Amino acid sequence: MTYSQKLQLILQLSGLTQEKLAAKIVVSFATLNSWLNKRSEPRAKAQEKIDDLYREYSGEKTIPKNILKAKKTQILQKSKKYPNIINTIMSIPDIYQEFQLALTYHSNSIEGSMLTRVETAHILFDNALFPNRSLIEHLEAKNHQTALRFLFDYLALKHPLDEKLILKLHGILLNGINSEAGFYRRAEARIVGSNIPTANYVKIPYLMGKLSKRIANNNKDIVAKSTKIHSEFEKIHPFSDGNGRIGRLLLVAMLLKQNLPPAIIRQEDKPKYLRYLNISQTKDDFSLWGEFLCDSILLGFDILERKI
Repeated sequence: MTYSQKLQLILQLSGLTQEKLAAKIVVSFATLNSWLNKRSEPRAKAQEKIDDLYREYSGEKTIPKNILKAKKTQILQKSKKYPNIINTIMSIPDIYQEFQLALTYHSNSIEGSMLTRVETAHILFDNALFPNRSLIEHLEAKNHQTALRFLFDYLALKHPLDEKLILKLHGILLNGINSEAGFYRRAEARIVGSNIPTANYVKIPYLMGKLSKRIANNNKDIVAKSTKIHSEFEKIHPFSDGNGRIGRLLLVAMLLKQNLPPAIIRQEDKPKYLRYLNISQTKDDFSLWGEFLCDSILLGFDILERKI
């Protein structure tokens, strides 16, 4: 494969603009354009960066077990600094608000919301209205914030993670948006842009009952447990709408329950997130998804430690 072809695939898989890809490789737009159009060839150092990016976005890179283990150890060591991470977050208003903003903005953006981060902040904390944005986008932002607040309060009282909680969160998230809010879907569905078959709707109550029992089980390796639960939840696709956002709220719940901060899955990382999730579902390989989740949890610690 030529470097021109690799660059074209990176652009396709990542969703990056040529300007942003050039910045990642640390070259000018003109240089990148020259490579893309085969007018010149990248030098050795640039080739290494292109190869790394290609492996990253295509899912062909491999994660050595010692690296994944080291990241898990780093996460657990950070966790030990906080006797009760939920109470810590809720007791510091600016940090609590930053989690609400980051989780709401990124999760909704992944699903197609056009609200900017600044607009989302004004909607969440100032009840602002933006005439150039749809009513649905406003509702999605406020409902997601309400779901997060409910979830934090629920977990602070040490309530269990169960099927009722999942349905409750869906009811809050889709309130005023979808008539099936709080109920499993009653028809067949497909995941747009994915080759993953979803569960037959008749089997959803049974499958979600089984999954809820696994969520409730203790597991020393919370990263491994969370990646597998999230992968299976999205594959079941239990709702007519909101599966991605509920799946990520469930991730927040599982991590907080184990005294870890919410994982911040950023909108700009959507291509990798979806690609790694797909690999876990089709190849039963959770290494890429596991490392990605570790990095997302560490971003949560950065918010907690006011590094971002």
